[in-house]
Amino acid sequence: MCNQAVGLVAAEMERQGIATVAIQLLRHVAERVRPPRALCVPFRHGYPLDAPGDPPRQIAVIEAALRLLEDPDARPPVLADYRS
Repeated sequence: MCNQAVGLVAAEMERQGIATVAIQLLRHVAERVRPPRALCVPFRHGYPLDAPGDPPRQIAVIEAALRLLEDPDARPPVLADYRS
């Protein structure tokens, strides 16, 4: 699914009361579409969790994304950069 479509779907899900976090490969698209919460990752296209076969790294990315849900004072849009 493209970066823009994910942001638009996430915004609609949030309007319906479902919290979302998108993992975005293109920060400039996230800045334009403004999904409610997005983790911008520096990986190549097709690899939002980084290279295949590296479960610890993939889990770290997912955990970083889920942490965006933990701050009760954060007001969407929240755009964070993944720091390995």
